[in-house]
Order: sequence, then C-alpha cells, then structure tokens
Amino acid sequence: MFLFLMLFRFLFNPGDSGSWWSVQTGGLDTNLRGVSVKSYGTGFNVWASGSNGVILRSTNDGETWKQLSVAGAGALDFRDIQGFGPDLAYVMSSGDGNASRIYKTTDGGAAWKLQYSDSRTGFFLDSLVCSSSTHCVALSDPVDGKFLVLNTEDGEHWSELPRDKMPAALTKEGAFAASGTAIALCEGGIYFGTGGPKARIFHSSDNGRSWTVAETPISSGSPSSGVFSIACAGPDTLVVVGGDYTQPSRADRSAIFSMDAGATWELSAQQPGGYRSAVASFSDRDFAAVGTNGTDVSEDRGIHWQHTDHLNLNAVSFDGKQGWAVGPKGTIARFNSH
Repeated sequence: MFLFLMLFRFLFNPGDSGSWWSVQTGGLDTNLRGVSVKSYGTGFNVWASGSNGVILRSTNDGETWKQLSVAGAGALDFRDIQGFGPDLAYVMSSGDGNASRIYKTTDGGAAWKLQYSDSRTGFFLDSLVCSSSTHCVALSDPVDGKFLVLNTEDGEHWSELPRDKMPAALTKEGAFAASGTAIALCEGGIYFGTGGPKARIFHSSDNGRSWTVAETPISSGSPSSGVFSIACAGPDTLVVVGGDYTQPSRADRSAIFSMDAGATWELSAQQPGGYRSAVASFSDRDFAAVGTNGTDVSEDRGIHWQHTDHLNLNAVSFDGKQGWAVGPKGTIARFNSH
C-alpha cells in the first residue's frame, strides 16, 4: 500500500543560525541508511531506504514523499539505494546469507525484481554504488577468506568479479554497512574500505581483474572501528571517513585524504568532530561528512574540517550542490549550501 508523506520543514538549530540542514521528514519507524539524489528534467528525484523494509521516494525536490514496499521484504534492512530518475532504482539489503539482497524497480517502486541473493557463509552485503543505470558494483564481507565484489554491466545480471588477485582478508576484517558507502566507483577505478584489526583501502584500476591494498591511519583495532565511507572528486582526489561508532565523539583519526588516487594517504590536518559514517562531495574541493554527533564540511579536499551542526545522520548524497541526508527515526534532511 502506498502512503504519501507530506513535508514538514523546519530548520534544525543546535544553538546557532548556521545549520547546513533543513529537516523534511521524521517520525517513521525506520532507521534510514540509504539515500540517492539525481537530477532529472527541471528537478531532483530522491530515494531513501532503511530498516523494516522502508523505501521512500520524492519526485518533487522533497515536497512530498511516497512510501514504497518490496513484497515479502518487510523485515529486511535496506542499507543502500541507487536511483535514476523517478522510475528506476536498485535497493540493497544487508544481513547474513540470503538476507542480503539486491532488488530493482523500473516502474517507480510499484514492483521490485530480486536480482541477487546468496546463502554462502560469510556473505553480507555492505555497500552498493552505480556509475550509470546499468553499471553497478556491490561489496560483501569476506567469503572463503576474501572480500567479494559483485558487478553488473547491463543492469540485469550480476556476477562476482574475479578474486584470484584479490589480497586475502585479515582475520576478523570486514566492511561496514552503516551508510552503504564503503565502496566507490571513481575515475581511478574501484575503491573499498575495511575495518576491524586494520583500516585498509582496496583498489582496482582494471575493473576488478587485479587489486592492491593499503593500510591507512584511520582508527582501527576493534570490531567497531575502521573505514566507513569513501568519496572521490576528479581523477586523483579521494576522501575517507570513519572512526569508532561506539565512541561517536572521539575526534581523532576519523578522516584521511589522498591527492594521488590512493597511492598515499594522510590524516586530515583538522579532523571532523567525531566518528563519521558517510562522506560525499558537492564540488571538486568541497565535501560533507555526517555522523552520530553531526556534520562537518571541508572546503579543501578533506584537509581541514569545520563542524557545522549536531543533527544525527547516517548517510548523505549529492548531485552537484543539491544534497540530502538521512538518519534515525525516518529523518530526511536537505542540504543548505552556504
């Protein structure tokens, strides 16, 4: 059954007048962790997804929202969504074995087709990203000792990328599904981040035929710490955020950057205000990072971060300077560019 959610808009104000977010919806029984915004026609189409099988869509710049559902998937946790206009979207659920699934709709969410599931031990989807409406990759935790990356080139059929040249996962190493952004498609290839014993970045420059891996200075050493999100701008600039989600206010080693397509990584000179679950770019220099205790913005490719407000958010998506973020209790917020 479709449900229209009317906008209520107020400016979140944590004590100053400089908030970067206008909250548009809230109060739903869901923890939203997936969000995707794409321009089409003269406006923007926004998709959001979360726990309890919730999927939301706005085709009018967030003025109204329609709640959608996948048949038989009311108990799934939809951690990521990738939308292309008002009709086409992929949504990914996270969970052990076949609780991790990829669905696709081509009719605005009226019907969803199950495209991929897997019952192997260790299979757990963390992130989904698409460079077009037909080319997408998805990341799973290690299966048989190595991380698993799925790929589709036609938007219909998914297959594993070869893993013979994938470095082995460390004991208890995994990826995080906090925002569905632990994997990225960039001009330099595929990148994904991990956590646990070490915080590492895997990189393939040849569409997954071979991989390299680099240890990074992001906080690690516990099951709750590591790389949570990767964003890129241009051929060389990469920004990574994370930290320890059990210590949301710990403001050290939660952001790094690379200016050479991931060959080297440096800690940000001025760190965000704590653990950050997602980062996204809204220009070739500007990035926003969101987390439990608020948002930080960098205007110099991730070198310095400025804490802007304290709204609890899980994930963020931009198309140009048009951005939306999502969080607990059905929160959807629109970015106020300063």
